[in-house]
Amino acid sequence: MLISTKGRYALRVMLDLARRNGGEYVSLKEISDNQSISMKYLEAIVAMLQKAGMLESQRGKNGGYRLAKAPADYDVYSIISLTDGDLAPVVCLHSDYECPRECDCLTRPLWNGLYDVIKEYLGGKTLADLLQTDKKGERSN
Repeated sequence: MLISTKGRYALRVMLDLARRNGGEYVSLKEISDNQSISMKYLEAIVAMLQKAGMLESQRGKNGGYRLAKAPADYDVYSIISLTDGDLAPVVCLHSDYECPRECDCLTRPLWNGLYDVIKEYLGGKTLADLLQTDKKGERSN
């Protein structure tokens, strides 16, 4: 499993907006400048996040983007899997893949366990958790 640049950037965008959770809209230009992400790439990421209902937008002079919910309502797994798709460590765990060796595979329990750990860990971390860690000046585990 490798988290793509798009997944990492989506998480950074969401955290940038979560830091300003005062409800104001933030322009793409400001997000682009803060996160050093090109406008073109940022537009694609924000479009995905907005389509999924994670962001709200407003046009006009004071327009931009903001979180649709509180930072505690967004887990990292949901954000990254939106951009990267299924985070299964091996293809045989993808829901649309039928493995001919599934019944005889001695490694399948290993991969299932790893996948469960990934989902549990990333699903158990919210934007609020990451912001809290940032305020403490500590690194999250």
